[in-house]
This record gives sequence, structure tokens and C-alpha cells, in this order.
Amino acid sequence: MHLENQVLSSGGHCSELNDERAETLADRTVLSNETREQCELYSGKDDICAHEVLQDGEPDSDSGEVQNRMMRKASFKLSWCCKGEKSDRHKHDIVSFEKGNITTAERSSKQISLKWESPPSTVLILTKPNSTSVRILCFEMVRWLKEQKKLNIFVEPQVKAELLTESSYYNFVQTWQDDKEMLLLHMKVDLVVTLGGDGTVLWAASRFKGPVPPVVPFSLGSLGFMTPFHSEHYREYLNSILRGPISITLRHRLQCHIIRDSAKSEYESEGPMLVLNEVTIDRGISSFLTNLECYCDNSFVTIVQGDGLILSTPSGSTAYSLAAGGSMVHPQVPGILFTPICPHSLSFRPLILPEHVTVRVVVPFNSRSHAWVSFDGKDRKQLGPGDALVCSMATWPVPTACQVDSTSDFLRSIHDGLHWNLRKTQSFDGPRDP
Repeated sequence: MHLENQVLSSGGHCSELNDERAETLADRTVLSNETREQCELYSGKDDICAHEVLQDGEPDSDSGEVQNRMMRKASFKLSWCCKGEKSDRHKHDIVSFEKGNITTAERSSKQISLKWESPPSTVLILTKPNSTSVRILCFEMVRWLKEQKKLNIFVEPQVKAELLTESSYYNFVQTWQDDKEMLLLHMKVDLVVTLGGDGTVLWAASRFKGPVPPVVPFSLGSLGFMTPFHSEHYREYLNSILRGPISITLRHRLQCHIIRDSAKSEYESEGPMLVLNEVTIDRGISSFLTNLECYCDNSFVTIVQGDGLILSTPSGSTAYSLAAGGSMVHPQVPGILFTPICPHSLSFRPLILPEHVTVRVVVPFNSRSHAWVSFDGKDRKQLGPGDALVCSMATWPVPTACQVDSTSDFLRSIHDGLHWNLRKTQSFDGPRDP
């Protein structure tokens, strides 16, 4: 800009510099516009690139000669890679460039809102078993949803039997006959309502091996980290949810496989098993310490010697992982919690691994005993020497409705459920700093 003003003010003078300045101005015009000072951005198929031309040099008034140097800052390219190969799987708009520098943009973990494009027509109700209060509420809710909202109602087979035992009025309620029909349930159901505690939400998630419809969890249990809705006001809540839009929390699940030592390849495996809280590897009834070799992708992590290991989701961070000394994690923070159970070490602290890694836990051949693995507290299986458990983040999360938003509901749950950081306030009339 300074050089341009000198040329304009000098007019026809300094003719010996006119040609040089004209060429320089032609090169530097791109920098005279404020909007062009920003870096040039473009995205390729797999890459994010940034280029920017920078300049050096100031006119030397003493010598009367203008020293112009054009310096091109080294261009660079960012690629998301998966196991050494380029991949679009984990590409997000979280990286931006300004003046050649890498900065992080707004994250994708803002509050997610669900808006119905067409009104929901079918609701699945899942209930806590062996509870009189839950059964009474279920009968009442089924009748209200049918008469007032004209919705199709699905329930579990045993719940339908209880409804028909109560009255033949409930003949309209639908159910499924076998596991094959249950696997196709996500194609029929628009909304899932759970009546119980967090265990009922885990049960609801286990019913869906693929996509999961939005889940509305009503609290009728002892602890409610995932059940923000109070059953006394179910009509108001369901009216609002059916009308939309609603805030939801995407709760990630872990996908687990067991590869036996006798398997001929990694493709011969048991699973997949999907967990919403955690997968636990422990020593079972053995009196010996567990001996577990742990790997993250192709990197060795550690050997666990203790009572066992917990691989938890953020939603499960307030469950077994918390009792074993793990951190509480907001459910929308993507990651895998790596928490040892009573390790025989003073330096073994829990870890939080990124969401895109694959964790492999192997029982070594020199282990003194077998290990046992359970998935959300169920389906307990034995792991012998040479057997491996492989865990990664599942493709299909569990969307749960929020009463307020993800953060407010999470903080309320740890305050109400765990009385987190509850203590007396320090007295104000004690000694003070001068």
C-alpha cells in the first residue's frame, strides 16, 4: 500500500523506477485488498490445503531504492488417515487456516436438535420388569397415546400378555414374535419410551443392533444419569416431544468382538456385541491377578496386573468406571475410557483414548488363569490364553431426548445422583487476608 501511494504521488517522476514499480504493483495487488489478505483455502477429495503469499521489505528512504522481496510461505496439506491410509471417515470441519496458521474451528459437539419432518406414528414402550408402579403407568400411558395421539403402540411380548390379562381393550397393542422380527424393529418404530432407570435404557439400546430411534427415558428407578424425565408429567413431556423440535444427546456405543486363539483369521470372531456403558474384563472366581496385554491400534499400551480392566463409553463413565477411579466424562465427549480395576501398581492411572482407535486386550499364554468378560453386565464369556477382545466405537449411537440440553441434564444428574462436591460453605466471619 505504501509503495502504491508513492507511485501515484510521483506521477511521471522517477521514470527509471516506473517499470520496476509497475511490475511490483502487478504482483502485490492481491495483497492490497483486505479480503485477500486471508489465506487461500481449498479442499481436495481427501485433503485440506492452505496457501498464502507473504511479503518482506520496506522502502529505504535513505537510499531512495525500494527493496521488494516476494516470499512464498511453504504450502502444506492436512489429511485424515486411518491405519496409514487416507480416509474421509473422521474428517470434520474443525481445522481452519488464517495467515498460514492452523486453528481449530467450532466443534461439532454443539447441542443437537431433532426436528420431525413428518409426525411420528409408532411408539415402542419398554418397561422395568417386576414393578407395580411401572406396570400401572404403562397401562395408563398406552391408553393415552392411543386415544389422544392416535399412535401405533409396540411393547415386548410379556408386556402385551400382561395388558391382555388386564383387559381385552388392549388388543390394538402390537409386539414381535421372534428375534428376526425384533432386528427389523427400527424400520417400524419412530420413538422409544422407557419406563424405569438407567438399566431400562441399557436394555432398550441392546434391542437395536443397528440404527436406534430417539429414546425418551422416564425416571422410575433409583439412579437416573440417563433418565431426565419425571413420570408424573409424562403427558406434557410427550406432547412437547411429539410436536418437536427436541434436544438430544448422542450416546456412543462400543462394538466388541472376541477372537479365539483357535481362529484361523481375525475375521473368525464372536460378535459383534454392542455396549452402551462398558465392557469389563476381570479375574472371575480365580484368586490370581489378571494378566492382560493391551494394544491401541498397533501400539503396545501396557500389561494390566490386577483385578481387571474396564473399557467404558462416556455415558458409562458414571457407572463401574467411576467406582474404579475413572473420571466422569460428558456424554458428548467422544472417547474410550481405559480404567484399571484395583491395579497392583502405584502409577497406573486411568486413560481416555480418542474415539477412532481400536483397543485389543489379549490374555497371554503365560497367564496363570483365565479371564472373564461381560458386556454391560451381561453375556459373561470366558477368555483363555491366546484369546483377544477387540473393541472400537460403534457406528450407531443411541439418541436420548434431553429435558433441557445435554450439559444441563448431565450436571443435574451428577449433582442429584451423586451429590457431587456437596459440602458446607466456608463461614464468612473467619480470618481474612489483610
